[in-house]
Amino acid sequence: MKKIIITLCFLIVTSISLGQKISEKRLKKEINKITVLKNSFVGIHIISQENKKVIASLNSDNYMTPASNTKLLTFLGAIQTFDELPAIEYAIERDSICHFRSTGYPLLFHPFYNDKVLEDFFRSKKYLKYHLPLNKPEPQGSGWSWDDYNYYHASEISTFPIYGNTIQAVYNENGVTIKPDFEIIESNIESNLIRDRITNNFEYNLNNWNIKDTLYRPFRTSDSLFVKLLSKELGIDVAIGNKNEKLKWNQLFTKNEKNLFQGLLHDSDNGIAESLLNMISKKQKNVFSAEAAIEVFNERWKNWLPDKLEWVDGSGVSRYNMFTPKTIVAVLDKIYEILEWNEIKEIFPKGGKSGTLVAYKDLKSVYAKTGTLRHNLNLSGYLISDSGKKYIFSFMVNHFTSSSYEVKKGISKLLNWIKKKLD
Repeated sequence: MKKIIITLCFLIVTSISLGQKISEKRLKKEINKITVLKNSFVGIHIISQENKKVIASLNSDNYMTPASNTKLLTFLGAIQTFDELPAIEYAIERDSICHFRSTGYPLLFHPFYNDKVLEDFFRSKKYLKYHLPLNKPEPQGSGWSWDDYNYYHASEISTFPIYGNTIQAVYNENGVTIKPDFEIIESNIESNLIRDRITNNFEYNLNNWNIKDTLYRPFRTSDSLFVKLLSKELGIDVAIGNKNEKLKWNQLFTKNEKNLFQGLLHDSDNGIAESLLNMISKKQKNVFSAEAAIEVFNERWKNWLPDKLEWVDGSGVSRYNMFTPKTIVAVLDKIYEILEWNEIKEIFPKGGKSGTLVAYKDLKSVYAKTGTLRHNLNLSGYLISDSGKKYIFSFMVNHFTSSSYEVKKGISKLLNWIKKKLD
């Protein structure tokens, strides 16, 4: 009896391995040929988009640090929640006073993705009243590194972002100019431009700043600062609205989704990702809260997710996030079900050609999202074989000590080897 059980177990394990087009043993052999991957923890999961058959899988049930692959979940949540993204909510009183409140939308006067329709809406008004939100999110996500406060990728989270919650500083022949305008002084700091951790005081050193370079640094956010900055930009006084005022609220749709989603996936903009979770929670729960949005999706997605989510922010800046390669592939499959293929090709960066995939020069016919934190690098998306068949993959490399450049080369080499085995 014992021998029969052992034999059955062997046959089950063997059949699972043989069910893959490329066995774990063969995958491991190829990984061991690539030093940077051999010395890392690697998780891989690849399926056929057409029939969902597993093509290759290694450590695909293991939880790993996803970094900006987290944005894939945020993106799926956004396209499931919204047909169109509301830029603001507004109400007109006596044909002259425009009351407005936030939806969490992040592109007002944004330095990279400014929504001109939204800007023109505000510039067309003579009297504005801002209605404060019922709650405020924490300015940093759970598990963010506190000393990243001076970098664009850690711009503060707020209910109504303005200028991307960042200053744009330009050094040219006329000196240093910043937008929006904050106190800035020249000093002998070791960096080129820094902000005080607690205040919105900035210091710069031209000896460490190349002329004509533009730098971006986050500023501290608050409702009062938002009103002050908006008033100054528009050249009018923006008042604070009374929450007891009886108003008929409308939503402004600016049809700028493509621009925003390309910022999210092409450029991996963290501020956009966090704002999208806030927009989702505002619609679902009438609060600005990443936790509330994540709670909604944990419940909504539980029947098709292969593994439980360890999910805490919208961008992947937090190291508290942990997903399995199988989970990321399942999310990508859901995205494929919702979007047309041409939409995916527009929104996702292409290997060697656009966005964060420009560095992957050797990857052809790949549309994917990168994810990078120190010692962690991931690539997940869609791979097109030479015959035109589509495959969905997640390739996660954690705990490496080599350079990111070498890891990218290793990922490209292994993916291209797998691609040759597909047809």
